[in-house]
Amino acid sequence: MSDRLPGFSTLAVHAGAQPDPTTGARATPIYQTTSFVFNDADHAASLFGLQSFGNIYTRIGNPTNAVLEERVAALEGGTAALAVASGHAAQVVVMQQLLQPGDEFIAARKLYGGSINQFSHSFKSFGWNVVWADPDDIASFERAVTPRTKAIFIESIANPGGSITDIEAVSTVARKAGVPLIVDNTLASPYLIRPIDHGADIVVHSLTKFLGGHGNSIGGVIVDAGTFDWSKDNRYPMLSEPRPEYHGIKLHETFGNFAFAIACRVLGLRDLGPALSPFNAFLILTGIETLPLRMQRHCDNAKAIAEFLSGHPAVSSVSYAGLSSDKYNQLARKYSPKGAGAVFTFSLKGGYDAGVSLVSNLKLFSHLANVGDTRSLVIHPASTTHSQLDDAAKVKSGAGPDVVRLSIGIEDKEDLIADLEQALSA
Repeated sequence: MSDRLPGFSTLAVHAGAQPDPTTGARATPIYQTTSFVFNDADHAASLFGLQSFGNIYTRIGNPTNAVLEERVAALEGGTAALAVASGHAAQVVVMQQLLQPGDEFIAARKLYGGSINQFSHSFKSFGWNVVWADPDDIASFERAVTPRTKAIFIESIANPGGSITDIEAVSTVARKAGVPLIVDNTLASPYLIRPIDHGADIVVHSLTKFLGGHGNSIGGVIVDAGTFDWSKDNRYPMLSEPRPEYHGIKLHETFGNFAFAIACRVLGLRDLGPALSPFNAFLILTGIETLPLRMQRHCDNAKAIAEFLSGHPAVSSVSYAGLSSDKYNQLARKYSPKGAGAVFTFSLKGGYDAGVSLVSNLKLFSHLANVGDTRSLVIHPASTTHSQLDDAAKVKSGAGPDVVRLSIGIEDKEDLIADLEQALSA
């Protein structure tokens, strides 16, 4: 039995964790401290010089956070991970290692509205330029590649519409272009999809969502697949060239298949500073222990509710890949056979006004800007999360004026259906 590879549920409970060596505490303690004592001057120098691993300052690393990082890396099948303050922070730290001013990255047009805004506007301050591609047209990714392209970014299950992206097909484009594929796996979680198994080089999550799962903590994580050759053509100088702040160390040469995670920590997190609170890391770790149980219930409930809505006279269409009639059903069967996730959209015949009315009349569903909670959530994207986009862009991103997004929780599905029925009737 000692040679047996642990299963997913076992990893969700145990990966990265050991009883505390001092107290014997079984649950990972919250190391609520800013700093850590060095053994002596030589020990301190070796830590600051990246000659040994250890704790220096919680902005850079913390023992509670380290357990979270190791657990998510194990669940995703990566070599290492870095936890940060939010999913948005994860995206900034990743791109800082890859892009120089004037560089480009290609992103799927079907993304979380906050990511569209971050990529279109905030990243311009760094001189990073996004080029949009259509995940339903893989050739559009190829057409978007230029000599300035440094990465491709997609979501495994797209927010808000729940469409499934053909990860392997986009990975083929990335390989041909010689750039890493970054996959936001927030809506799927590694329980449903492991993007690294399908060609992803970097995986990011908003830990706030399904991994934490209880709507009580904000966090993000970056997972290094250990699959990309950062030194091949010197296109990624942050990893391939000598780092003056570390006495000329070349990160990829020194750290090999977990060099990207190291770069994100010692160049990104250290200097940009989006550190995750150890308390939030503790809460997210606790949430991950029940991830497989929760995700299966989320998916089972979501499919039942999507089936109910697809037959309702007030509903014009339902976008849920778990339905056999959905255009993404074959991709869902390939990439996510245990379920198509818990977030999906549907369109109302009454348009914008009907969407606003529905969210106002629901009682059990909570109207708020989040997904991945144990509670069922609802939002009208056109008036909230995607409101900064023009009407054409809203439609392209799956957030048209008649669209409502649901994040299905783990309540009894009969109660959720009853709540939707009364609100649609109202």
